[in-house]
Amino acid sequence: MSNPSIGIAIATRNRSDRLAVTLRQLRALPERPPVVVADNASTDDTRERLARDFPDVRVLALPANRGALARTHAVRALDTPYVAFSDDDSWWAPGSLGRAVQYFEAYPRLGLLAARTLVGPEEAPDPLNDALAHSPLGPATDLPGTQVLGFLGCAAVVRREAYLDAGGFHHLLFIGGEETLLAYDLAARGWGVVHCPDVTAHHHPAPAARPERPAMVRRNELLTAWLRRPVPHALARTCRLAADARREAPARRALRETVTRLPAALRARSPLPPHLERAARLLEETGADKEAALS
Repeated sequence: MSNPSIGIAIATRNRSDRLAVTLRQLRALPERPPVVVADNASTDDTRERLARDFPDVRVLALPANRGALARTHAVRALDTPYVAFSDDDSWWAPGSLGRAVQYFEAYPRLGLLAARTLVGPEEAPDPLNDALAHSPLGPATDLPGTQVLGFLGCAAVVRREAYLDAGGFHHLLFIGGEETLLAYDLAARGWGVVHCPDVTAHHHPAPAARPERPAMVRRNELLTAWLRRPVPHALARTCRLAADARREAPARRALRETVTRLPAALRARSPLPPHLERAARLLEETGADKEAALS
């Protein structure tokens, strides 16, 4: 049955083969959600292939690579009240989107739902699943599932209103561990962020290594600290990264790119309210924030 309440937003760049696999999986879903693909200025045959093989998919041909911000372009293009994120190598289990809609309609404060993720043909549980399921933040009476402050970008469903209210993914981060800042911004505005393990996403990442990712994640962790955490906390993280930069190339790149973006981060700085700062510290003290950064 078609469910016009939920759509799917995909950001992609130069991975037309994997995107085609994803779109075929999404096309077979019983919910039959509309799909918007925001193409980050691909130089392969992505746009031609979409026009030829998937004429039912709306394509946003972005003139430049916008990273995770492409998802916001896709969210704005959809008119469904709820939006599920897929990457060009991930898709949703049949029935999961319908279940997510039921949660959003039953819990008006729910802003983002983090799904359970199964990885590869073996459907191995992503290590992040356990970290989310055992979050020390616990449940809330007006939310389903366990409260979290992290999620996997390709395995999340948002209330469109909440996502736009929070400003979507932050432009300074581009990509790489960008999820934490969005979770902070949703929670700071009173929206609930929870993990519901009965909503399932499949993730089939390419086996090729991503050597640039550790530097991007560390950069974005530090920028997130300067954007939302107390100054002493951000300074301490900066000192740790500077120490690592003396012996590690990824740390040097992360520090260099952080310094370049730091003036803009300071201008956009908006510290978390006290109750959320306590929650963030609890996650750090228990180590529950580590898996999210590695996914």
